[in-house]
Amino acid sequence: MPTPPPLPLVVLPSCQREHDGHPIHTLGRKYVQAVRLAGALPLIAPPCSAEELESLLGMVDGVLLTGSPSNVHPAHFGEGVLNPELPLDPLRDGFTLPLIRAVLQRGIPLLAICRGTQEVNVALGGSLYQAVHDEPGFIDHRGPEGANPDVSVEEAYVPFHSVTVQPGGVLAAATGRSSFEVNSLHGQGVRRLAPGLRVEALAPDGFIEAFSLPSPEFAPGFNLCLQWHPEWQADSNPVSISIFKAFGQALRARQAQRLHALPGHP
Repeated sequence: MPTPPPLPLVVLPSCQREHDGHPIHTLGRKYVQAVRLAGALPLIAPPCSAEELESLLGMVDGVLLTGSPSNVHPAHFGEGVLNPELPLDPLRDGFTLPLIRAVLQRGIPLLAICRGTQEVNVALGGSLYQAVHDEPGFIDHRGPEGANPDVSVEEAYVPFHSVTVQPGGVLAAATGRSSFEVNSLHGQGVRRLAPGLRVEALAPDGFIEAFSLPSPEFAPGFNLCLQWHPEWQADSNPVSISIFKAFGQALRARQAQRLHALPGHP
């Protein structure tokens, strides 16, 4: 029986928490399962040094930036902390912000979700609303949890509003749709879009729900950033399946390119 080809390898940067007084690295299982849905092998990575980052990027075929209870520290976009009660994760910021720039420059496929989407915007020079629900003209994008923080997990992830997909972009090509319903569980979100980024989808209130960087010169690989959570029950959601399928195709193309460049590889 022929040996099956190796699975593409996808890095998922971890979050940092404390458990029983011990610092731990953590990541939601749903993101791991979403990488598997894309036909790839997930690798959870803790924050690393610049030297370690170079080694890591030489062996991976994609990066998935996950959501998190923590927020991007506002110092990275020139602001002070608005609400000190909300969690921060400076170690993750210190890892993901340089990681994003390096991944895009190397053409490594990148899919970002919720906090990850906010990280990409900040890494490229954009800014965030620290509390979208306090901004005039926007709905409460914290979703059902905004009105009742005690809702169940299943209730929190129900479809909350529609998004309008902008024609001609990555999301339109992946889903083949002009609109669909999404969940919504975020307090922060894009204020000023970073230079060069393209809006991929908008909420009914005009809030930016998805974007990409269409720059063959700086970012030659697949990249897509989504403010909602497509990983939630992804295997039963046709839109999510199409997104992770597109990500998987980009991963396999990148893997073939990477393996071809190895010494002695045909």
